[in-house]
Amino acid sequence: MAGPSVPVPFSEPPFIAGLPSPYYTPELHRWQKACREFITEHLHQYAFEWEKEETVPEHVFQTFVKHNMLIPTLPSPLPVQELKAAGIHDILGVVKVEDFTYFHNLVYSDEMARSGLSGPSGSLTTGMAFGVPCLIKFGSRMLKDKYLADMFHGKTRACIAITEPDAGSDVANIKTEAKKSADGKKYIINGAKKWITNGVWADYGAMAVRTGGPGAAGLSMIWVPLKGHPGVDMRRLKVSGQISAGTTYIELDDVEVPVENLLGVEGMGMRYIMTNFNHERLTIAISGTRQARVALSSAFAYCLKREAFGKPLMDNAVVRQRLARAGSLLESHWAWVEQFVFQMCNMKKEEADVELGGLTAAAKAQTGVVLMECANACALLHGGNGYTRTGQGEIAERMWREVNGLRVPGGSEDVMMDLMIRQLAKNFQRKTKELERPSGSSRL
Repeated sequence: MAGPSVPVPFSEPPFIAGLPSPYYTPELHRWQKACREFITEHLHQYAFEWEKEETVPEHVFQTFVKHNMLIPTLPSPLPVQELKAAGIHDILGVVKVEDFTYFHNLVYSDEMARSGLSGPSGSLTTGMAFGVPCLIKFGSRMLKDKYLADMFHGKTRACIAITEPDAGSDVANIKTEAKKSADGKKYIINGAKKWITNGVWADYGAMAVRTGGPGAAGLSMIWVPLKGHPGVDMRRLKVSGQISAGTTYIELDDVEVPVENLLGVEGMGMRYIMTNFNHERLTIAISGTRQARVALSSAFAYCLKREAFGKPLMDNAVVRQRLARAGSLLESHWAWVEQFVFQMCNMKKEEADVELGGLTAAAKAQTGVVLMECANACALLHGGNGYTRTGQGEIAERMWREVNGLRVPGGSEDVMMDLMIRQLAKNFQRKTKELERPSGSSRL
């Protein structure tokens, strides 16, 4: 068995590299070690092979389910009552479900992305991470009792189905319609969803539909049966990165769904979607920053051993400058992500949704900028090897294909940056008006 080794610069977050941090307790360090051991054994050592094959074997999903290792992808705090009712009390014997925080989620998400490839890990987690929370947060007690236990135990799978061919980041213009049947007992759904991760394997989708008029006020969320359900047709899409994650096109033709499958209240869909996005975007920021680490540390290691013009690449100032630029972006961004997680742990959800919504969108967008810079450095410093799909530059070529798979899904970069400013301005104006309100006046 190999002994301890010195990590390549930029390859690990500072707390794993041995530097002090105010955030990570001894229990979190134990959690990180347990996650690394499990995920390396069951996922990462095969990740490149499975990405080439464009699918992760079914037994891997079942292995993660058996050890409750999809539960950490849910937002914190976990749904303790429902988990314990399903017989789930802890994860890997290290953390009890009632003690799980967003820092446990950060550690888990970081470890799940350590291969650098988002496809293999995304094939396992996306439906649980972003689809199931809609059922947890907005579903009726009847829906939770009917569906959650099977989701937790992997007997059924879910996806989040928002995006459409003509409505990506422009969520308010979703066209998929859900009209009530004549007897009022069913919704009849017609439309299409595109770029739905995990869709091809999903038994159910937390789906955004139009139940009312135009704009955001006409949107609702419905728990829609998918795989094998009459009127539903699903096919995989070929994408440039995260190939094994099962990106799917879903067509819905007169799909009948009981009205009881409505999530929450009609017309509240946009609000539900936006609150769900905060967890999605923070998870993407965590995972994408780890991908940037993989790219940059690979470039660093390569520059130490590769020679050109009679000396190692690392002896060239221009090479060091490129590494320094990317590394500065990477480490400052990781500090920002950790700050977000600390805030999520110390704010009420209602407060965090308002104060952090726009900033979380920006963090997701900035992650794409950081990954692009690190992947670009990796590809360029590998030279011709970084343009080749096999050999010692394979990681560089692979990481470059991952970039736009992060910059577009979950809200495209420009839209996210704009959302940050609009949200900050809105919050500033609201707070200013509150300060200007006469003292003693009641708030309506």
